[in-house]
Amino acid sequence: MKNIVLYIALLCATSVAFSQAKHTVTKSEVGYEVKNMGFKSSGTIAGFEATILFDKDHLSTSSIIAAVNINTINSDNDARDTHLKKEEYFDVEHFPKVIMKSVSFKAKNASNYVGTFDVTIKGKTKRVELPFTYVVTGSTAVFKGSFKINRLDFAVGDKSMVLSNEVTVNLNVETAFK
Repeated sequence: MKNIVLYIALLCATSVAFSQAKHTVTKSEVGYEVKNMGFKSSGTIAGFEATILFDKDHLSTSSIIAAVNINTINSDNDARDTHLKKEEYFDVEHFPKVIMKSVSFKAKNASNYVGTFDVTIKGKTKRVELPFTYVVTGSTAVFKGSFKINRLDFAVGDKSMVLSNEVTVNLNVETAFK
């Protein structure tokens, strides 16, 4: 009898896990903004990859693991990009990716959510909250949100009189799903 109950519980748990909508990224934009000498400096980071299992009706079993390739950083200034890739900032030789792993999700209303994520940069992990919208049109979904981090928490550069510690990260991800 115990085996039957265990089998049914396992079957139920497996069916909930498989009921998650698997999203395939079709388009992505990852941008950042930071004040440098009092002016907003911005850029993009490409090479976005993600495993997205998200279902607004099953948030407790939803998950997102995403990464960007820091070697693709583009601030529209080649010298700055080269400098940002060095050990003092992102150290792309040893840490080529920034990784985000979801911890939990909460619904705010029909299309607004807050995700709690562990963000890892240069081997250092910090927990952040990411408010985002999730809009579905047919078999396409768009995740759009932004969050702030303190670059010093991740040893990205040193204290500076001209470079702000606060960095805003903007995400816009379009997916197809089944």
